[in-house]
Amino acid sequence: MTTTPIIAQKSAHPADRFAIGFAPLLLDEVYQLADDPGNGAVVMMSGTVRDRTDGKAVEYLEYQAYEPMAIQVFAAIGWEIRSKWADVTHVVIHHRIGKLKIGEISVLLAVGCPHRGEAFAACQFAIDTLKHQAPIWKKEWYVEADGRTASTWVSIGACEELDC
Repeated sequence: MTTTPIIAQKSAHPADRFAIGFAPLLLDEVYQLADDPGNGAVVMMSGTVRDRTDGKAVEYLEYQAYEPMAIQVFAAIGWEIRSKWADVTHVVIHHRIGKLKIGEISVLLAVGCPHRGEAFAACQFAIDTLKHQAPIWKKEWYVEADGRTASTWVSIGACEELDC
């Protein structure tokens, strides 16, 4: 999927929440930030560190971000969602940086909306757009067939082709 670049707004919608940090991401916290009495649905997407990529055993990942710009991109995603799905009540995007072990959550997104169809579509739009536009990179540390440890930087924007 190719997405059109979006221009970052100066600030986020007052109901939206965006964060980047080293602390573990919490499902309940992100859900609560997206919840609203008017919602019929809160759709969440959790990206986790898996143990294999391209047949290689992954040891761990390292994420880095240009945080000020990434937060602006998150806010722009929120505004774009609201232009496509006007009933959305909340958009939440939290991304983790630093060293992450297998099974740890790297990204949490949640969209609150009165109807599930729009919430699902908006959540998918959010993760697809984030992967293509946010200045976030990951370094995969894996074990080669001969037992050596190696690493590769992977732009999240390239992940759709690689199924990251």
